[in-house]
Amino acid sequence: MFNYNVRGENIEVTQAIREYAEKRVSKLEKYFTDVPNATAYVNLKVYPDKTAKAEVTIPLSFLVLRAEETTPDLYASIDFVVDKLERQVRKYKTKINRKSREKGFEGINEAIGPDKVEVKEDQDTQESDLKIVRSKHIHLKPMDSEEAVLQMNMLGHDFFVFKDAESDEIHIVYRRKDGRYGLIETETIE
Repeated sequence: MFNYNVRGENIEVTQAIREYAEKRVSKLEKYFTDVPNATAYVNLKVYPDKTAKAEVTIPLSFLVLRAEETTPDLYASIDFVVDKLERQVRKYKTKINRKSREKGFEGINEAIGPDKVEVKEDQDTQESDLKIVRSKHIHLKPMDSEEAVLQMNMLGHDFFVFKDAESDEIHIVYRRKDGRYGLIETETIE
């Protein structure tokens, strides 16, 4: 059901590694009953300190599954990242289905099979996980991404929302785990 795109950085992806990654990630397919042409992007990295990182991203029309894990063993990294993704599906399945029913997104209910996952958390625990404990009101000043990064750093935050001066779109800059910066460009879907 999934198409696989397995890449390696500082490592040659052998047939054995490719097959292992595809076999482990295919374990997630059982949770989705109707997902045509979904691509699982598997990125494998080996660092000079002999650690290996596995990143898996599965963009679907209604959500994006993503996880990464770094261990001394590449195969263990793949196992851990798949386990992490499986926990994500288990944890959010009920929440996603409930939100989709409220908003009328039928594709989610059909795509994530109703009998595929047992959720052991009670309803009160799930509700408290989503409780908003603080709210802020911000004014979006038009600026470029470099100024947004400077503003973010001055505030000591890990992300900053701003209005792009050129496109008038809302964008987000964020600090990555490696210390560099990322930019999320938003697009309104109607």
